[in-house]
Amino acid sequence: MEGFGDKVGFIWSVADLLRGDYKPSEYGRVILPLVTLRRLDCVLTPTKEAVLAEDDAWTGSGRTTPEAVLKQVAKQQFYNSSKLDFPKLLADPAQIAGSLRSYINGFSTQTRETFEKFQFEEHIVRLERANLLYRVLQRFAEIDLHPDKVSNLVMGAIYEELIRRFSEQANETAGEHFTPREVIRLMVDLLFLEDDDLLRQPGIVRTLYDPAAGTGGMLSEADGYLRELNPAARLEVFGQELNDETFAICQSDLMLKGYDPARITSGNSFTRDGAAGKRFDYCLSNPPYGVEWKKVEDEIRSEYQALGHDGRFGAGLPRINDGSFLFLQHMISKWKPVAEGGSRLAIIFNGSPLFTGGAGSGESEIRRWIIERDWLEAIVALPDQLFYNTGINTYIWVLTNRKRPERQGKVQLVNAVSFFQKMRKSLGQKRNEISEAQIEEIVRFYGEFTDGKYCKIFDNSDFGYRHITVERPLRVRYELTEAVLASILADKVIARFLMPVSNQTTLPSVHEVGILGGALITVLRGAFTTPLTGEAAATMALNSELGKVGLKLPNPVRKAIMDALAIRDESAPAAIGPRGAPLPDPDLRDSEDVPLGEEIAAYMAREVTPHLPDAWVNETLTDSIDKGVGKVGYEINFNRYFYQYQPPRPLPEIDAELRVLEQEIAEMLREVTA
Repeated sequence: MEGFGDKVGFIWSVADLLRGDYKPSEYGRVILPLVTLRRLDCVLTPTKEAVLAEDDAWTGSGRTTPEAVLKQVAKQQFYNSSKLDFPKLLADPAQIAGSLRSYINGFSTQTRETFEKFQFEEHIVRLERANLLYRVLQRFAEIDLHPDKVSNLVMGAIYEELIRRFSEQANETAGEHFTPREVIRLMVDLLFLEDDDLLRQPGIVRTLYDPAAGTGGMLSEADGYLRELNPAARLEVFGQELNDETFAICQSDLMLKGYDPARITSGNSFTRDGAAGKRFDYCLSNPPYGVEWKKVEDEIRSEYQALGHDGRFGAGLPRINDGSFLFLQHMISKWKPVAEGGSRLAIIFNGSPLFTGGAGSGESEIRRWIIERDWLEAIVALPDQLFYNTGINTYIWVLTNRKRPERQGKVQLVNAVSFFQKMRKSLGQKRNEISEAQIEEIVRFYGEFTDGKYCKIFDNSDFGYRHITVERPLRVRYELTEAVLASILADKVIARFLMPVSNQTTLPSVHEVGILGGALITVLRGAFTTPLTGEAAATMALNSELGKVGLKLPNPVRKAIMDALAIRDESAPAAIGPRGAPLPDPDLRDSEDVPLGEEIAAYMAREVTPHLPDAWVNETLTDSIDKGVGKVGYEINFNRYFYQYQPPRPLPEIDAELRVLEQEIAEMLREVTA
């Protein structure tokens, strides 16, 4: 790649002119659009006069020149109809700002919008105010980026290197839009590995889409991979990006490589789908983690309710504070049908999509939808501290609707958390990186598809379960104490029955509660002279005393009295309901997740009954949404499958280490006090 290092170094040195007037984290906002401007100027030089002549011919006849005509004359996906170019801009230093605006306005619509997204007008004003605009343009005029000197491939590499450097320099926000190159490389390798033979075919053309394109790193790396594998192949890339500045960077990067800039659209992928109606061979993305989607909730819920599976989000909606699964469903909606060759997808998530949400929740239903359709091919757990703005663990999900026969009905988990090397210098929270050799090893595990220390193969159903409600019987004794009697008389339901009633916390007298209250006190003291076990015995005693005084209690009052008298007692017999079945104790209610494929009775006999012999499954409270008992849920507890017990260190070893530390501290204290 001749001249690559020199040109990157030269452009990087231009940023020194900005020192003092710009923060280092802002350099890229000036340099990247100017690199784009200079490259476009050089690319258009050979056809510049022809474009101007064609434009003059049309305008001379009173007509507006169609953009398609000028693009055809320019032999590019863009053109510039201004009579200015870099040499002419510099010919009039006094009018440099106005001339530059006029020059940019001469570009084709799509290119002009790119500079608008860069918010370059703001920097024209700022550079002119700092007396830097002419000097910076003059330096850029010194570098020749003509296609005869710098190919599209080299130009793309130069631009990517500048993006990487500026992103690292602004590492406090880089992670929002920039994925480390080694992570992208691993994702691309995983995405394309199954298709190596297909992608080596002469003249093969494939399409790839990223709905959260950022600066375009995913698209660029995939394009570079295919060029390395097969120079005769062509990857048509498409994407969308919400942030204006990163959209402009992404669009200009691809433009400089000779791609149609219209294939990169701006805006929110959920509410303004820039790829509506399109289908792609591959999808690749690193969407933002844990970002809430409340701002677009109305549009998403409307599509979900109106279109269901005919729309993009038919499988379900995740919780409002994490839209990760919305991106995944959106990408799946861009798959080609299997009859047309199918599609493959790779996406990065944090740990939340693996297990967040119980059975029946939006997240669980989305996992279920994916796994039961046999689309989930593999998940690769990555090391922590790989990204600029977060140190959390991340996971690459690989999905496809065209699994190889040996992978059908299976999900592969690859544990690559230990495959990293420490960086010599941290960049934000990025302290680790994956080496080329480690990437190759991870990809080998994936490709071999064999159980081992770092790789586990599971059946799809291994991640499913039925969520059941487990009950235990209510066991109580009924006992009247002075405190219980006071609480009964103060109960609001009973208070409305007894008129008048005292709200004192101490036991009222018969006079204070009235004649009716006095009768109730007499009944309770007569019925519960001693504690009674079982609701039946308590009810019988209460009814007997009520009959003696001729007092009838409304059902709500009777229930309030019995609830107040009840004291949990494990030695008491199980309370029996009106239909002869044991009454459940709400405070002892629990739940169990029974693996799919296992009989619930067998699971209860093995896991629950030995510990709780009186427990049973409450089929009513499960709100079954499937045939059989229990809600079906899916989760992928990655750590459980790769857990390795680490015994604690021997106490003598710990004691010895503590003694050494004590000695070191004592030495340090002596040095301080000496």
